Amino acid sequence: MAVPPHGAQQLNNAPLQRPPPSPMMRPPASPMMRPPASPMMRPPPSPMMRPPNIPQSGSPVMARPYPSPRPQARPPSGPFIGQGQQGVPASPAMTPIGLNAGPNGQSLSQPSTPRMQHQQQQPLQQGQDVQGQDIGASHPTPPSGAHKPKRVYPTGINAEPSAGYDTVPNGRFQQSGFPPQPAVGVNPMQPATQGSQFFVPGESQGPAFGQPVPAYQQGLQPLAGQPLQPNMSQLSNQMGAMHVGGGSFSAQGIIPVSTVSLMGSSPKVTDLDAPPPTINLPETASITQSPFANCDPSYKRSTLNAIPATSQLLTKSRLPFGLVVTPYRSTKEGDEPVPVVTDSVIARCRRCRAYINPFVRFVEGGQRWKCNMCYTLNEVPSAFDYDVQTQRPADRFQRMELNHAVVEYIAPTEYMVRPPQPLVYMFVIDVSYPAIQCGMVATAAATILEALDRIPDDEGRTKVGVMTVDSSIQFYNLKAASGEPQMLVVSDLEEPYLPQPQDLLCNLSECRPALEQLLSRLNDMFKDTQNVGNALGPALHSAFKLISPIGGKILCLQASLPNLEVGALKMREDPKLLGTSKESTLLQAASSFYKTFAVDCSRSQVCVDMFLFGSQYSDVATLSCVPRFTGGSTFFYPAFTAAKSEDALKFAHELAEFLSQRIALEAVLRVRASKGLRMSAFYGNFFVRSTDLLSLPNVPRDQSYSIEVSHEDDLTNPMVCFQTALLHTASSGERRIRVLTLALPVTTSLSELFVSADQVAITTLLACKAVERGMSSKLDDARDALTNKCVDILGVYKTHMTASSSGATPNLQICDNLKLMPLLTLGMLKHVALRGGSQIPSDLRSYAMHLFSTLPSQCLIPYIHPRFYSLHDMPGVCGTIGTEGIVMPQAMNLSSERLSRSGLFMLEDGQNIFLWIGRDAVPQLCMDLFGVPNYESIRGGKTTLPTLGTDFNQRVHLIVGKAREMRRTAYYPQVYLIKEDGDPALRLWFLSHLIEDRAEPMMSYYQYLGHLKDKVEMAIAESGVWP
Repeated sequence: MAVPPHGAQQLNNAPLQRPPPSPMMRPPASPMMRPPASPMMRPPPSPMMRPPNIPQSGSPVMARPYPSPRPQARPPSGPFIGQGQQGVPASPAMTPIGLNAGPNGQSLSQPSTPRMQHQQQQPLQQGQDVQGQDIGASHPTPPSGAHKPKRVYPTGINAEPSAGYDTVPNGRFQQSGFPPQPAVGVNPMQPATQGSQFFVPGESQGPAFGQPVPAYQQGLQPLAGQPLQPNMSQLSNQMGAMHVGGGSFSAQGIIPVSTVSLMGSSPKVTDLDAPPPTINLPETASITQSPFANCDPSYKRSTLNAIPATSQLLTKSRLPFGLVVTPYRSTKEGDEPVPVVTDSVIARCRRCRAYINPFVRFVEGGQRWKCNMCYTLNEVPSAFDYDVQTQRPADRFQRMELNHAVVEYIAPTEYMVRPPQPLVYMFVIDVSYPAIQCGMVATAAATILEALDRIPDDEGRTKVGVMTVDSSIQFYNLKAASGEPQMLVVSDLEEPYLPQPQDLLCNLSECRPALEQLLSRLNDMFKDTQNVGNALGPALHSAFKLISPIGGKILCLQASLPNLEVGALKMREDPKLLGTSKESTLLQAASSFYKTFAVDCSRSQVCVDMFLFGSQYSDVATLSCVPRFTGGSTFFYPAFTAAKSEDALKFAHELAEFLSQRIALEAVLRVRASKGLRMSAFYGNFFVRSTDLLSLPNVPRDQSYSIEVSHEDDLTNPMVCFQTALLHTASSGERRIRVLTLALPVTTSLSELFVSADQVAITTLLACKAVERGMSSKLDDARDALTNKCVDILGVYKTHMTASSSGATPNLQICDNLKLMPLLTLGMLKHVALRGGSQIPSDLRSYAMHLFSTLPSQCLIPYIHPRFYSLHDMPGVCGTIGTEGIVMPQAMNLSSERLSRSGLFMLEDGQNIFLWIGRDAVPQLCMDLFGVPNYESIRGGKTTLPTLGTDFNQRVHLIVGKAREMRRTAYYPQVYLIKEDGDPALRLWFLSHLIEDRAEPMMSYYQYLGHLKDKVEMAIAESGVWP
């Protein structure tokens, strides 16, 4: 019988059986009948056999490194089936090293790698095919007298390597495009790319940070001068841990694990801006070939881009599993706008209520579609293939919802319980003595007046009202017959009432003249006040009564501590508690009134935003409680004084940007997942209405929400989907549904799980969990939880993913995509939000915790790990306008080793910008940038860069401007000029951001790595395996 060509044969539904793990075992032969071998014929050797160009054992050239294996019985092998029938991908025993298998077992023509590479593969699970179906019972062993089975390898094992890395005959890699050295005397039928796989002591050095650890250094690393002695039991255990013989559902084949060494070199901080790990879905996962079929990570990203099939595998990996969702992300120039489905056809699953998306399947000739969440068959709407605008049949595969993962529907009337809500802005302004003295009232009134044209008012439905508060509440009638604003004072704070409620809230377009007069006079009306009372609680109650029938937004501008009637607060900052286990009590709300009030607001679709100004204690922990449960935002301006132009500019810019944002109103958010997964915990600013439904009276731009996911059951399908639906009213007055769909592959391989981990999303989720732990328990518990999670992940990787699974090792290893996780963890531990010590005021810590919980990943990572640039020696192209905008310098490591006494450096974290200048800065630099003759003439502190005509000054201005605008938030960073021998407090503030340095009592980055390594080895030494 003729033997079909390699790759034409496929395995029948027989369970794959792995041969005994002897490295020199002869592979089993194929069950195909073949004629007896002629004495003159020599079959081509298997890739598992020693190539002829390697000296044989016993020769003087090289000693035989392995003992001869004992003869072992061959495992039974199923017969081959015909070409074109359904088969399974090659098993790990049949797949050559470095060769990836496609969805149906075809070769992806990946290059071969050294023999030990099999420790990093993620083969398909034995006993299942790509679709997750049982392969079937094994076939009996061929009868005696039949020809011995022959091992057949997938197509491409001896083919030339394709794109990516090319291999040369000695078994090492070289980049594509460089011709490999010719192999002399190699039989073309032999796997010449395997080459020599024997370890030569002293030939290679340890890998640097960020560089992959070659396979031959991960399992077999003898001491210098000692022969290589393989630990066969260790290798066997390792194969089991690496799921050799198991597998994954990834249709793109086995993904190699790139292991890096953390110790001995500086972390590569530029990788913080790298995209998340690739989502390896089959090419046929989406019914269209649109590049927008899967969700953009700026809208939604997962901590794992390959989902574990079982909860046991997730627990074993110790990796956190969750989603980071930013449903109302702002769009900037160059961003794709969210496509809108303009017709009224909304196809939803009749069982789970998921929306149709690019990952569904059409069946029965396109008459029905199969839900990718619960797998229910649904009827296709009759108007799905009809274009209402052209009144003609249309191609369904051109519809937006089948080509875009992020899409918006215009909701019909059945999605409304009342007419769409208009935009409502109710300003509650503190006019007590502290507010007038610091200049907050004057700045706020001027900013609101200038921002009136920027407030969204597309259809003339936007409503505005103004209230002021001190020891009484002042309302303003903007509809007076005289055209002048009329003040109405209510002094009864126990039961405040609404005088003329129909005239206190009016359309912006109708009351514009009266509103402008009020804002222009507001500061003068209270400039001579001596009233230090503040009745914030009664004022909030009155504002709520006024707008609760409609819903809307209460903007509270507060410069003093509430001290009258309900909601009154006391000065509770106790320096003796700072840095102790009782400090967490200062981070919790001091009054239950604000949380109760927030819940009432949420039910009436009222959002509260807090702008807090504090020359002293402001109790941010208590007042930020209201925005937390109403979907609002908190802004904090410590030691604010409008006399400093930098303070006034920051507040004015942020308030104006905040008012001009097109937000979502009266929204509810629900996250659905494929069968077997559920949402278990939520973090962010919202109110949980039911187990999986979040109530959001407002959805601010670029506010993030983190969600933990857990398993309800094992996953049996090769792909899962997460769908986020946001039902909201747009600023334009339309009721809309924004749908975000994310599809991810399912895996049973621990290695593929690690390769798919997203360190940015993991950090975002862990930051939210740490804040929750620090507020509810103790800050020490939050810090310990972060370190323990890092230790767990490193310990699992050491135990199951490297050869040094037990005992002490000179290095700490992790996969390449998680190499910056220890650095980000240390950044959180050293951040104001979580850092220990008695020098951090509770207001600053509470505000930092608020930012930890709400910032999107793009802004949170720089807030944890600031960007650090050298400006005095930056290339000439930096600070100029290139093809992609302003060219920024390359980010540097956060270490004082980078500083020089003659240099100029910039550090920015999205909230502040620091310019550090050395004492030996040359006079020319001082003149070009600051317009002063020398270093001594420079004034440090909060500053505004002068605008000069020099090239260097213009370039620094562009870099600072780029740093301010490249974050997707309304925050406006201030510039602080730090002199090397200037204000010690400013110097310490700047140096505290250099997280790679040691700062008492916190460790340096390298000390922290040593601490993690010790904890990993201690845990393994106590139990023998990772606990």
